[in-house]
Amino acid sequence: MSGHSKWSTIKRKKGAEDAKRAKIFTRLARDVMVAAREGGGDETMNPKLKLAIAKAKEANMPNDNIDRAIKRGTGELDGGEVEELTYEGYGIEGVAFIVETLTDNKNRTLAEVKNVFNKNGGNLAQGGAVAWQFDQKGYITLLREDNPAMDFEELFMVAAEAGADDVSEENNVVVVYTPRDLFGSVEQALRTNGYKADDAELRWFPQNELEVSVNAGLRNMRIMERLEDLDDVQSVASNLSITENLLEAFESA
Repeated sequence: MSGHSKWSTIKRKKGAEDAKRAKIFTRLARDVMVAAREGGGDETMNPKLKLAIAKAKEANMPNDNIDRAIKRGTGELDGGEVEELTYEGYGIEGVAFIVETLTDNKNRTLAEVKNVFNKNGGNLAQGGAVAWQFDQKGYITLLREDNPAMDFEELFMVAAEAGADDVSEENNVVVVYTPRDLFGSVEQALRTNGYKADDAELRWFPQNELEVSVNAGLRNMRIMERLEDLDDVQSVASNLSITENLLEAFESA
């Protein structure tokens, strides 16, 4: 999972800049809306909603916007009809992509995702074409700054006893990986033991990473960036192997 971890670190570094863009409110509002639709509008009883609200507040989203998103999710206001759609595609030199979206207009979303692939040397594939190369796992991150008393060994034991697959730390960020079906119980165990998660969601991870030339790697990373810049895209997974050479080339580009 090293390549995925490196890409997540790159995105985290970019987070402060991305937060300046007004369109991030659209994504955050949809996260709140979906969480409320799935688990109800009471954040004390809905961990996913509580996390979505916390992220929205960190980005300085007005409380009125958050309240409206919750009410749309619970059906108290119109406008809560959104769909979760997953697209699959290929980048450069056979690199596989899974793109998860949340949209109120699937024709628009399909066109935008397809356009990114076509304009950057890739192509959209039929459902199932690449998904077999990935596993869906729970992904939970905890920041040292949010958990100053965190002891790695203690956290490791809590996560492992709840069923986590792996726990790692890099640059003061602890990442907990879980089986798909134990994601909720691991997240609950961490919360019960006083840990504050920065992120907690299901993500796709490649079974094997594909190493390509630096030039092809850079082109694939640009596809990732441009897909993630789309308002409707929630996450992008790839089996690209992000080597140190590729990472250095990308950061200096």
